[in-house]
Amino acid sequence: MSRIGLKPITIPSGVEIKVDNDNIVEVKGPKGQLSERINPDMDIKIEGGILTVDRPSDIKRYKSLHGLSRTLISNMIIGVTEGYSKSLVIEGTGYRAAKQGNKLVLTMGYSHPIELVDPKNIEVEVPEPNKIVVKGISKQQVGSYAAKIRDFRKPEPYKGKGIRYSNEVVRRKVGKTGK
Repeated sequence: MSRIGLKPITIPSGVEIKVDNDNIVEVKGPKGQLSERINPDMDIKIEGGILTVDRPSDIKRYKSLHGLSRTLISNMIIGVTEGYSKSLVIEGTGYRAAKQGNKLVLTMGYSHPIELVDPKNIEVEVPEPNKIVVKGISKQQVGSYAAKIRDFRKPEPYKGKGIRYSNEVVRRKVGKTGK
């Protein structure tokens, strides 16, 4: 049984939710607007400031879709009220990041700097040359863009150099021993 899917979502003040006939959920809040198509088999009800998601039967497919649907709607509500952010840390001599207008410029030890144009609805900040903060209202877009930045130089286990999430722990390995 999906325990997550059974939890009701309390709609905070200042948030407007519309459910279309095709189960397209639109959420408007102080930070922006998001919409997502939820599986048409799921039944979404809004009563008295509380949103609930119901499934048609206890088939395994519906059980998994039940929790997913509820979580997607919950993430949209959190996104338009608080927003999401991911912090990245750059470690390594000569590795750094800089912001030039709407471009993120990474110097990662390659023969050329890497220039990334910020996607729509995503804000990138570089408070220090070795820190990057990705912010936005969509959890999926923020996570995807942070992962794209990290992929340019993943942290390596011997010296710990590379781009990693601020809460990520890099397991270090012992190098070669000389005989």
